[in-house]
Amino acid sequence: MDATVRLAQQPEADALLGRSPLAIMTGMLLDQQVPMEWAFAGPYTIARRMGRDDLDAHEIAVYDPDRFAELLAEKPAVHRYPAAMAKRVQQLCQYLVEHYAGDAGAVWRDVNSGAELLSRLTRLPGYGKQKSQIFVALLGKQFGVRPRGWREAAGPYGDVGSYRSVADITGPTSLDKVRAYKQEMKRAAKAKQA
Repeated sequence: MDATVRLAQQPEADALLGRSPLAIMTGMLLDQQVPMEWAFAGPYTIARRMGRDDLDAHEIAVYDPDRFAELLAEKPAVHRYPAAMAKRVQQLCQYLVEHYAGDAGAVWRDVNSGAELLSRLTRLPGYGKQKSQIFVALLGKQFGVRPRGWREAAGPYGDVGSYRSVADITGPTSLDKVRAYKQEMKRAAKAKQA
């Protein structure tokens, strides 16, 4: 796996995301209730605080939970809710160790269809249907992971030329377009409630 991504908008963090399946999967997990760049910079911050150049699912899975939460809470915090997200990251790594020998890339490496990929992703701790669809789109659009039917499995996030999610961010301009889309969706939802 080696892709050029610009999700964290920080060269070192983006380089890790582009080469590490566990890093991109962890970034996607962290992508909730914080700005996208903050979430996707998280894997790099975690790795550096652990004294590593990459993330290791085996190491994170058995890391002392209280110490791991402290590691994510250290200033600047990896997430707005560092203790809760530390638990989720560890649960994700424990699942990967148990089901994929700690190899995050194995989740998509041998899939035969987009539906199978979506199914595997939705079983991951912290990944619901929407997050899984966005991740299918991210893998397809930016990492070349394109099993038969991947766009259909990604739902609207797989659409060509859309700016709906992190899957469509390739730099500052597309980040602004995705932000504008999300803000419009929030405004529409509020107007609908009123």
